[in-house]
Amino acid sequence: MKELTWPLPYLTLPSHSNNRELQKEKEMSLAEELLADLDDVDEDMEETEVKEEEEEAILEAAEEQLPDTAKYTNVKEVAKLACSESYQELMKKLERELNRDPEDKIVVCTPLESDPQYRLIVELSALASQIDNELFVIHKFVRDKYEKRFPELETLVPFHLEYMAAVALLGNDINTKGQNKELLSQILAPATCIVVSVTASTTQGKALETEELANVQEACSLADRLKQDRLAMFQLVQLRMSLIAPNLVALLGAESAAALVSQAGGLAPLARMPACNIQVLGAHKRALAGFSSANWMPHAGILWHHPIVQKLPPDIRKNVVKILANKTALAARPDSQHQASDGSIGCLQLEKVQYRIEKLIEPPQVKNNKALPKPLDKASKKRGGRRVRKMKERLGMTDMRKKANRMNFGELEEDIMQERMGFGVGQLKNGGPSTGRIRTGVVDEKTRVRMSKTLQKQMEKKGAQGGNTSLRSKVSGTASSVSFTPVQGLEIVNPNIKKDDDSGTKSTYFSSTSSFLNIKRPKAKDEI
Repeated sequence: MKELTWPLPYLTLPSHSNNRELQKEKEMSLAEELLADLDDVDEDMEETEVKEEEEEAILEAAEEQLPDTAKYTNVKEVAKLACSESYQELMKKLERELNRDPEDKIVVCTPLESDPQYRLIVELSALASQIDNELFVIHKFVRDKYEKRFPELETLVPFHLEYMAAVALLGNDINTKGQNKELLSQILAPATCIVVSVTASTTQGKALETEELANVQEACSLADRLKQDRLAMFQLVQLRMSLIAPNLVALLGAESAAALVSQAGGLAPLARMPACNIQVLGAHKRALAGFSSANWMPHAGILWHHPIVQKLPPDIRKNVVKILANKTALAARPDSQHQASDGSIGCLQLEKVQYRIEKLIEPPQVKNNKALPKPLDKASKKRGGRRVRKMKERLGMTDMRKKANRMNFGELEEDIMQERMGFGVGQLKNGGPSTGRIRTGVVDEKTRVRMSKTLQKQMEKKGAQGGNTSLRSKVSGTASSVSFTPVQGLEIVNPNIKKDDDSGTKSTYFSSTSSFLNIKRPKAKDEI
């Protein structure tokens, strides 16, 4: 049998944060409902984290489901899985399959549910979940018994397999073995070794009796045996994974696919699991013990340690894990329905993942710098002609404005406002340095304000209606509708009568408007 080292590079069994979380994972408990709030689609890349208060409530709910091990003295009274006949029979089948000659060809029967290899893998996957629950129970038993000797060890080493390995190593002699960092480093992280060594020298625990210590050591040995059986199951699932889930193998590889199937409890539970839960499969809680949490990823599971993710820059790993979890869910569903046995769907999903990764790592587009125009002093085009010259003459600067814009050198100017700075009058005040006067403004027909013929007609109409004034009118400005006469005194007259009454003073003989009414012809001689 091929030997596996513990822990695997990217796999820690069981998969959840501590000894209480796998219990809730099996029965789709509150933890999965909470983690289901994570994003499940490729486009939605928003970061969501589980709240600490809700996590504590979930852990307390899972704690209540475990049996009370304080009243038991022997571990076999609470952990009965290893002694069952079904367990022993499955372990024999597992050993027989692992010891099979590699040259023997494995033929898969159709339908897949009737194939012995597939049925064995399904049974082992279900048994793996039971082993994880059994490890939780054993950990609770060891914790209740060993807290008398080293009560602080539970908080320093929260991962249950490491905790039981540390208990088996330390035993009652924590003052001597607890200071041996070489022994502790075989099962614990270097940072945890330092904390355990310091705490072991100051603990107030009491030594265990011989019988109590023997029961604790027996429980730790049973946990180590179950752990080795769990790893053997994982090895067989990895060997048969290409037959069970070809699309998952094409997407993730046999090792990662076997880890996911084993952690989920089978291929069917993995296919029903949403992508947000697949993303955190294999995550576990670390004992920071006062150290920095800057590099700690609370939801880093099996997919986080996948080679596709680890070879990428750190700033896009979270996004790639979400993409990979989504594609894993899509690849597991046809495998559960025994479709695309050639792995074509998995290859297609892998191409999509690689395409999304290329889009994430590609540099932004370079903006083209627009070149400046050539610095040529070219004369601008100007309109010319009679109309343009007339317009320039009409809009040109007058002599008064020219004088206002000029100022005498060495003289203090006087502002128009007289109180604050404003527009100066320039040479308008004295006319200039030589003459002392300015030319009188002459009305220039070129610059004179013009009035269109249409506007003139409108003004004439208003004058005929009584709105006329003496301005530009042929009637004298002294004319009035009220006159003083010696006969009647005040008399209202129409001043326009004099203007219009031309019958007595004007001859109509050579009038251009009158016509010949009657022509007297001389009589002929015959008529005479």
